[in-house]
Amino acid sequence: MSPPASPKSPGRPTKVAVIGAGPAGLAAAYELAKKGVAVEVFEAGDDVGGMAKTIELWGQLVDLGPHRFFSSDPRVNGLWLEVVGRDYEMIDRLTRIYYRRTFFDYPLKALNALRNLGPFEAARCLFSYFKSRFTPIADESTFENWVVNRFGRRLFEIFFKSYSEKLWGISCNELDADFAAQRIKKLSLMEAIKSAFRGKGQTKHKTLVDQFAYPFGGTGSVYRNLARRVAEMGGTVHLNQAVSAVVPMAGAAGVNVEFRDGQSRTFDHVVSSMPITALVARIGAPVEVRTAAQQLKFRNTILVYLEIAGDSPFPDQWIYVHSAEMRSGRITNFRNWLPALHQGRPNTILCLEYWCYDGDPIWSQPDDELVAIARAEAYTTSLVRPGTVLQGKVVRVPKCYPVYARGYRQYLKPVEDYLSTVPGLTVIGRYGAFKYNNQDHSILMGILAAENIADGAHHNLWDINTDYEYQETSVITKTGLQKK
Repeated sequence: MSPPASPKSPGRPTKVAVIGAGPAGLAAAYELAKKGVAVEVFEAGDDVGGMAKTIELWGQLVDLGPHRFFSSDPRVNGLWLEVVGRDYEMIDRLTRIYYRRTFFDYPLKALNALRNLGPFEAARCLFSYFKSRFTPIADESTFENWVVNRFGRRLFEIFFKSYSEKLWGISCNELDADFAAQRIKKLSLMEAIKSAFRGKGQTKHKTLVDQFAYPFGGTGSVYRNLARRVAEMGGTVHLNQAVSAVVPMAGAAGVNVEFRDGQSRTFDHVVSSMPITALVARIGAPVEVRTAAQQLKFRNTILVYLEIAGDSPFPDQWIYVHSAEMRSGRITNFRNWLPALHQGRPNTILCLEYWCYDGDPIWSQPDDELVAIARAEAYTTSLVRPGTVLQGKVVRVPKCYPVYARGYRQYLKPVEDYLSTVPGLTVIGRYGAFKYNNQDHSILMGILAAENIADGAHHNLWDINTDYEYQETSVITKTGLQKK
């Protein structure tokens, strides 16, 4: 895989534009500003944070769905603590899976799973697991086959199939195994069972971590602090400033950034976290590259917030909805994060998530109909008492998830190769690099991008994603950074 191009203009870039004020873009801007580079951030929206922003709703603070921060990388954790300080608390995670009107603890607890499945179904799952271990499927190119080989077909059908197909809108046989390899790498039924018997804080697999750091002002406060720090060091963060085109200039003399209001500016280097498909369409790429990029798809999220009368109706921070009869895929309970979020208000805010493509009818469905759907589903779970939903609010978030459809790499590779040759351009982040990143991996991409630009480093940013292996490890604890 080709590394992103380093600046072609002579010397160290002195003026850098960053497109997008999400985790990746702001981390890059912050690190560049610390290195003395004049940096300007251009954000199309009216606030920073991207998908990790925090909004005020009914007198309380809520995130765009559940956003836990956890990293094993000292560089990422160090940056996070620099901007958050001591304004955070450690949260003991409580999440469950809702399946057929039953709640399963997640991470797995053996006795709870056995009781909920029943001895007959548990025996079927174990038989299915051992069958998959002794006679594995040879072709592991799909998400379905990858998971079946590690958990057995029965557990795949119970705990993976419905949720994954809601999220991606395609069959698990059409979903590339890269999604599994990045999100649940090295996890198997045996690893999950072993984690169930380890003490708190001893879980080995990232997806099973039982405690995480969370800032008092919500996840978005991290990125507001980053934007403030950038400004304090002489940088600028422009909101409501959408980019219409990125035009590399002849002779590697810089990159021209054009804006929707008709203005244009020239920079030594541009860091882009805008959707890779939009960038390719706006940079003058060859026809074959634009054609390949058009095959890459993003999935949208519809967030339906419900205000529930009274205190928290259930103890979880969020619940994964695996029941196929419900359209929602995840329910977040913001009452169970930190008291600072609800700011003394007496009621609870839940968020139900729905995923779709641009052309799906639900994407343009009226808000009141979406609120009615979410209200009915909240009551269906028995988590919420009928008649306690006071009001609802719909927030649409476009292009949240890069879709790892089977064979997507054959389309992504020519796009990567082309963008790697463009002088003065670096692409990063979930949107920009078409990576299903968490916050920590996007922050890491920003840090390493800044080192490439300002220090002449040669980090291969295309390799940074959720299966990235760290050379050194650390975790954030209540007292700060702790090496492992």
